[in-house]
Amino acid sequence: MNRTRTELGETDGPVEDELAEAFDRIVSQGAQRLHRTWREVLTTGLAGGLEVATGVVALLAVYAETGSHLLAGLAFSIGFIALLLARSELFTEGFLVPVTAVVARRAGIGQLAKLWAGTLVGNLVGGWLVMWLVVHALPDLGATAVESATTFVDAPLDLRSICLALLAGSFITLMTRMQHGADSETGKVAAAVAGAFLLAGLVLFHSILDSLIIFGALHAGAPFGYGDWLAWFWYTVLLNVVGGLFVVTFLRLVRSKELLEQERAAAGAEK
Repeated sequence: MNRTRTELGETDGPVEDELAEAFDRIVSQGAQRLHRTWREVLTTGLAGGLEVATGVVALLAVYAETGSHLLAGLAFSIGFIALLLARSELFTEGFLVPVTAVVARRAGIGQLAKLWAGTLVGNLVGGWLVMWLVVHALPDLGATAVESATTFVDAPLDLRSICLALLAGSFITLMTRMQHGADSETGKVAAAVAGAFLLAGLVLFHSILDSLIIFGALHAGAPFGYGDWLAWFWYTVLLNVVGGLFVVTFLRLVRSKELLEQERAAAGAEK
């Protein structure tokens, strides 16, 4: 896995070398994540839910004071930075790295399903718990959560909602790609801020981020229930996956066709 491009007989220029190195990092990290046990997947997902909830708290606090979604989106970047520095897992960050490892035959579809399912459940449970604490510790944010959550639960399943969810999946997968292409922590943090600004600042439909806002509203006594959340959640999570896989990941895999073939050959030789 840690072969250099020279060892593989490549003599392309520096840009190609950098792309190849980023590809190697993606496959290596994806394989590592996919070979986790159920306990590791669930605990990492739970931690991810706890950490992204810090960004939701900041989002609600800034929106309550300013009424600006754009400023609230910048504040939400705290959650993505926490995820980055703590090396935790967010469900919607699993559309590029693990999938690339599976296509490179470094892991199987079953392992990908385990990672997705365990991370999604962990994120939601961890976020639900933190939002319960937030609403009871900072009750003034409850009304803001109800106001914000209404945008999602009242949204009809129409073309606009579909596009908002597709964009959310695409943008966060692009953020992941940017972070893996960055050589410094500063660059990775900049990508996290950009991703948070787009997702939260533009009020896109993101299955985890917006679910935590809805959970906060439910804890605060919102005039809707978990059934309303599920009616919004099911199509949002599916469209996030579609946006992440087909708008960003697919193009990345097509671009890396030769590298994928080399990884597959190496994986077959190791078996």
